[in-house]
Amino acid sequence: MTKLPYWHVDAFSDRPFAGNQAAVMPLDAWLDDATLLAIGEENNFAETAFVVKDDTGEADWELRWFTPTEEVRLCGHATLASGHVLLTRDGGDRVTFRTRKAGVLEVRRSEAGYELGLPAIPTERGDWDEAVALIGAQPQEVWLNPEGYGIYLFENEHQVRALDPDLRGLRALGNDQFICTAPGSDTDVVSRVFVPGGGVDEDSFTGSAHACLTHFWAGRLGRASFTAFQASQRGGFATCRLEGDRAWLGGPCVTVVEGSFYLP
Repeated sequence: MTKLPYWHVDAFSDRPFAGNQAAVMPLDAWLDDATLLAIGEENNFAETAFVVKDDTGEADWELRWFTPTEEVRLCGHATLASGHVLLTRDGGDRVTFRTRKAGVLEVRRSEAGYELGLPAIPTERGDWDEAVALIGAQPQEVWLNPEGYGIYLFENEHQVRALDPDLRGLRALGNDQFICTAPGSDTDVVSRVFVPGGGVDEDSFTGSAHACLTHFWAGRLGRASFTAFQASQRGGFATCRLEGDRAWLGGPCVTVVEGSFYLP
């Protein structure tokens, strides 16, 4: 048996059993993709993050993310969790990650615990009648990005919390993120995020969705920073700041389990 290091982290939460769960597994070298996917399925979290020391000089580590069903191009909460694990284990104030499809990402210590820099994801006003019919209520506006991010704007938080989407129908539309959002009651912004086509019916906290929401709400609110709550069953809080073409998401992490994964 091969013994691999394993951390289970709750990201964007200051306590266990909230925020979004991620497994973080530093490796000495890359395993084959089928094994990485099998580990992601075994862990059964929204994402398992794998990191290997980067040998290109572009960053400290190379980072990849797997859901139980596929590799994804960008995952925010598992990147924050990876930064938490490595900075806790190795020390330091910042760590960088080279990714295959999202460029170089950074996690650094901050007053919120950590701050994660992601590419800000712009959207444009659009229409997707088939998705709207499955969301569960009529949004005021729809904003879309061709990379699979859709913002569905509602009038108030109650409408977002009351949504009961047709998940099977949304799953048939592909692995898009259906990001339902409105002005919040206790935070500036509230959201729920459904990704059934990517193996996650409703995500607990979605960093990549907030890279999209940061760009969207900064323009709508007329200021670069705001607070956000993702109103999933577990819930997750973040501070959001637009700085140039980067969305900076701030929040704490909690290690829930540290141990070993045994691979035959």
